[in-house]
Amino acid sequence: MSDVAYALSMEHISKSFGPVQALKDVTFSARRGTVHALCGENGAGKSTLMKVLSGVYKEDAGRILVDGVVQEFAAPGQAIEAGISMLYQELDLAEDMTVYENVFLGREIMSSIPFKTDVQAMIDRTRALCVHYNFAIDPEALIRDLTLGQCQIVELLKALMRSATIIVMDEPTSSLSEGEAENLFKVVRALRQRGLTIIYISHRMEEVMALSDDLSILRDGEVVHSDRTSQMSVDDVVRHMVGRELKDFYPARNVALGAVCFEADGLASDEGIHDVSFTVHKGEVVGMAGLVGAGRTETARAIFGVQPLTQGSIRFKGETLRIKRPEQAIGRGIALLTEDRKRTGICTNLPCSWNMTLPNYERLGMKRLLNLSRERSLCEALGKRVRVKWSEPDAPASSLSGGNQQKVLIARWLMADTEFIIFDEPTRGIDVGAKKEIYTIINELAAAGKAQLLISSELPELFGVCDRILVMRRGTLVGDFITKETTPEQVMHIAAVEA
Repeated sequence: MSDVAYALSMEHISKSFGPVQALKDVTFSARRGTVHALCGENGAGKSTLMKVLSGVYKEDAGRILVDGVVQEFAAPGQAIEAGISMLYQELDLAEDMTVYENVFLGREIMSSIPFKTDVQAMIDRTRALCVHYNFAIDPEALIRDLTLGQCQIVELLKALMRSATIIVMDEPTSSLSEGEAENLFKVVRALRQRGLTIIYISHRMEEVMALSDDLSILRDGEVVHSDRTSQMSVDDVVRHMVGRELKDFYPARNVALGAVCFEADGLASDEGIHDVSFTVHKGEVVGMAGLVGAGRTETARAIFGVQPLTQGSIRFKGETLRIKRPEQAIGRGIALLTEDRKRTGICTNLPCSWNMTLPNYERLGMKRLLNLSRERSLCEALGKRVRVKWSEPDAPASSLSGGNQQKVLIARWLMADTEFIIFDEPTRGIDVGAKKEIYTIINELAAAGKAQLLISSELPELFGVCDRILVMRRGTLVGDFITKETTPEQVMHIAAVEA
């Protein structure tokens, strides 16, 4: 790139964790008043590089310059004072506090009364910022009552309130509806016009190409390519990310459908779904589309017994079931991979093997006495089947990338001999290479006669993987299409427009 004024320069950054070198002589610069996309597969070093920038990690070698001035960040607070704000993919919010309390956490406005905060001033400033950026968020709402999309907006509010000049956004749209994402893009463009620098990390190539000015690609801890985004194509980016051409992104599948495996009839719950009816055959992959708040996740929770049904019935392999708790669903062969992998799926502090076997001990005959050698053998076999990349089954789940954590969860339900699997946003926050591997596993499950329900906010994913697509709106099923006989435009229209 030409010699221009950089808001940020990271020069010859290296970082190791024991024998593992996560960053190798990385040089990365972002121009002032631009959106600079940072791409790479999970494990490529993006998060480590940004944690060095934000003061979470201390680099082993190299230096950081902000507006041409060398900075030393020994703690995140120092990076914040230097104008750097990090929006993590894993939300960093206090769930029992309000929106305004999170926005001003550690930076509270004090009143004229000693040792007392000016609550009204903080509420007013938060509300003014929401109005300015068209965020439909109540400053006094509790974080635990917000959707994932709304929580992402609160994270952005925190950065804007700190008057950051460099904002790092890590998968900012992974939890947002299409409308919320479009609004976020408008905010990003407005911030760019005001001279702020945005470092944008995303696996969604379409938004990277549409939003960014410059683009850098990491692979195996090294920057392998940097250029103006306008000079690159999606194929170029993917090739540099994975080191190879990524052909046939959605693997072809030709599976003869079997008998009806799962049937929902008039489902309703206190979470706002009503009159939801559909079927899934053995070997069939049925997609579920809809905007955030349409009732897709709520339908999955009702089926799995997280939120009991108030009306309707479920038939599974011809038998009517009354599922009131998840363990009942698991016992009958129904599984759910939740949309929030870190909060309600994987136990990151436990070994991968334990994550696989935790709900399966009784089925494996190990309810009271563990057979560690048998557990390890089963986990090794299932890990190989779903192609988990780990050092060993006993490695902590936190050491795996998001895609490999998702594979561990899939292996958990294969161990349970599951026959109906609900995937809720299975590729959220997962790189393109891992996505293809997940799609391949879904195809293999279909070929084995498993019935699958795939909930996704990405229409290309639904059209690339599913045999049929159900459409939810306002808690009700409003469409049921054969994938080959419809279009993304038709699905989006019925999902967003009232009849």
